[in-house]
Amino acid sequence: MSNTDELEDSSAPLIEHLAELRSRLIKSVVAFVIGMVICFTIATPIFNFLTNPLCKVLAERGQDCDLIFISPQEGFFVAIKVSLLGGFILAFPYIAGQMWRFVAPGLYKSEKGAFLPFLIASPFMFMLGAAFAFYVVTPLAYDFFLGFQQFGQGGEAIEGGQNAAPLSVVFQGSAQEYLNLTIKFIVAFGLCFQLPVLLTLMGKAGLVGAEGLKAVRKYAVVGILVLAALVTPPDVITQVILFVVVYGLYEISIFLVARVERQREAKLRAEGLWFDDEEEMHPEDDAERSDEERNDV
Repeated sequence: MSNTDELEDSSAPLIEHLAELRSRLIKSVVAFVIGMVICFTIATPIFNFLTNPLCKVLAERGQDCDLIFISPQEGFFVAIKVSLLGGFILAFPYIAGQMWRFVAPGLYKSEKGAFLPFLIASPFMFMLGAAFAFYVVTPLAYDFFLGFQQFGQGGEAIEGGQNAAPLSVVFQGSAQEYLNLTIKFIVAFGLCFQLPVLLTLMGKAGLVGAEGLKAVRKYAVVGILVLAALVTPPDVITQVILFVVVYGLYEISIFLVARVERQREAKLRAEGLWFDDEEEMHPEDDAERSDEERNDV
């Protein structure tokens, strides 16, 4: 067989994998588009649902919940953004299934059992973070922002005996700006809630350890503070909430990684493959080894 034939034979599996990957990606994109179309048809109810935190805060202040379009095309782009978010959420289980079907044939049975829980936990934690952002963080943030409104209490006398119109600076929000900020909250907290999943998976692979995570705890605090300042608006309340939540998730990750390490150690000990790095050799062991070495000589 020539070298050319050998190269062609060796490249056949790669081509098959690429073809399968292409098929999985096409199916995922089609599912995403279908989800977008479904959400586009009900974009208005979805957007009304997303405005609930703002409307509740405004209602508590005795104001009407009215958002405006500041450009003719803004309504269309709001519907598109709602469709993108909703389509991704609807299609994600199917997309995750396609990813699993592509990866699973190349994994051992033990690897499948280790990886599958993380594949299930990832969307659950994202939805948990998104729900926390929507029902807890977003109302607090909007309550803080709307606290800077100014309501005129009456005019002041000016020359000629007339009164100046009272100064009022009240909220008349853009629908698109509101949606952008709300989606930013949802995505930011959803991604931050992936921290335990990511670190535990890395611990499962032996890339990080509990002691190492404890050693860099002070650097993690600084990193979380920077993250809170970047992904949240410039209000102290939201930043403090994000810091407390993410740091709590970091401590939970340390506990989970330590648990994974204990399970790995117990399994290796049961198989007789675990050796302590700091095992001390007893004097009688030294004597027995010296006798064996002399006998060998």
